[in-house]
Amino acid sequence: MYEAIGWLSAALFIICGVPQAYQSYKDGHSDGISSAFLLMWFAGEILGLIYILSIDPILLPIFVNYTFNLVVLGIIMKYKYLPRRSHGSQDRQRDSEQDFQSN
Repeated sequence: MYEAIGWLSAALFIICGVPQAYQSYKDGHSDGISSAFLLMWFAGEILGLIYILSIDPILLPIFVNYTFNLVVLGIIMKYKYLPRRSHGSQDRQRDSEQDFQSN
């Protein structure tokens, strides 16, 4: 029973980032998402993954969650810091760099 709850939790956490990753992919940028948020999320995922890998036995649902969250986060961060080149992309790049420097 508790393992099913763990898998459900992992699935929901994985799924919750997918709409933003898709929107970033579709738009070619991740404007509106702060660099501080992304960097703290990334650090939290990495530290959580290190912790999960250090315990025995590894909690598979949580390991899967952290791993897939890093993939989703990678997509969002790619479009935050390397937006697709299109009309107005230089303005987005400049805004992204200013946002990163201010955080």
